[in-house]
Amino acid sequence: MAGKYFDEWTIGDRIEHEIRRTVTETDNLLFSTMTHNPQPLHLDAEAAKASEFGQILVNGTFTFSLMVGLSVGDTTLGTLVANLGYDKLVMPKPVFIGDTMRATSEVMELTPSKSRPNAGIVTFTHELINQRDEVVCRCLRSALMKRKPA
Repeated sequence: MAGKYFDEWTIGDRIEHEIRRTVTETDNLLFSTMTHNPQPLHLDAEAAKASEFGQILVNGTFTFSLMVGLSVGDTTLGTLVANLGYDKLVMPKPVFIGDTMRATSEVMELTPSKSRPNAGIVTFTHELINQRDEVVCRCLRSALMKRKPA
């Protein structure tokens, strides 16, 4: 399903995104090294084993990016003008290699653009949930969306 236009959303719309993703060691390693994040909890199995987690902890910015990425196809694909910001980002549970993630989105607010008559701002709550039904990441996302062409 392609993204929806601003006019097609209503407050309270909720999506359980169909795509799921199991996090791999390669995901975590590549993301951490590509972003120059040398945190031993993400890269050093022995240091991670000695931590309170007892194993490699998946990079939180990867977790956040995966959550947003899983939502794009159903929310903003082809209809996004620009992401305006992310707010109230929380990560209440850790993510580990081998965890399988799914995402949900809910429309919280709709605001017509004052400066762009052909667009409006949709505020989503995105959540990322693991195979144990634990929320591992949540945020508000403000997206400037195109209006449906006349």
